[in-house]
Amino acid sequence: MSRDKTMTAEEVVGRLRSGMTIGIGGWGSRRKPMALVRALLRSDLTDLTVVSYGGPDVGLLAAAGKIRKLVAAFATLDSIALEPHFGAARQRGDLELVELDEAMVMWGLTAAVHRLPFMPIRAGLASDVMSVNPSLRTVTSPYGDREELVAVPALRLDAALVHLNRVDPHGNGQYLGPDPYFDDLFCEAADAAYVSCERIVETSELLKEAPPQSLLLKRAFVDGVVETPNGAHFTSCAPDYDRDETFQRAYVRAARDPEKWRAFTARFLSGDEDAYQAAVAAFHEEEA
Repeated sequence: MSRDKTMTAEEVVGRLRSGMTIGIGGWGSRRKPMALVRALLRSDLTDLTVVSYGGPDVGLLAAAGKIRKLVAAFATLDSIALEPHFGAARQRGDLELVELDEAMVMWGLTAAVHRLPFMPIRAGLASDVMSVNPSLRTVTSPYGDREELVAVPALRLDAALVHLNRVDPHGNGQYLGPDPYFDDLFCEAADAAYVSCERIVETSELLKEAPPQSLLLKRAFVDGVVETPNGAHFTSCAPDYDRDETFQRAYVRAARDPEKWRAFTARFLSGDEDAYQAAVAAFHEEEA
């Protein structure tokens, strides 16, 4: 019988250590494990290397000074092009950026999944990514074509944090929205993977809302499961909820002004997850 892997967000963070390389799933401002990120903010962890298709996860961790190195193709809020805390951190030189294109991140994770040192790909050869990231190397095909390819290094992770719609207590995970966002690669590329979800369900219920193709994560690659309703807020978690555009705009306005950001942090990020959700509900009552 498979073991029960349910835990709290605090227990997940308790398994992490400063200096780790942590992969964060989702994409931009879509299906990010924000409750786990907020738990990270409440911890004393620092000096992290973060691998992410970046969104507010990157912004919040950068604003808190927890990121030493970021490996990413972008940091965006989707409907707002540039994540403001990321932009400010880069301008200040607060973190080291290893810039890859979107395909390179995917293939770097894939190389790590297969325990390879790198993956030869064509993506990036004709782009400026080779200039802005001089650490990238090329290799020549050993076969008759002698094609030059980019050798994308494996993105091996100490831990992965992802958010899905439904997960059973053993770690089998299901997405119900339009895209898996490579969350399976993040988990399989990591030494330990932790999945937050909108709802923990029995294994027999996983196919009641969607077909087998929606079963993204296998229990063998998951070490912990956390039930966090609305846990991707303020990013989207379709079809359970859309991105909270009103709150996201408030986040961006606050991020651009140090005094407003201190007030935002005191109101929304100074307590636990229940306090955060209650503050968000009160915010929307005020906005109505």
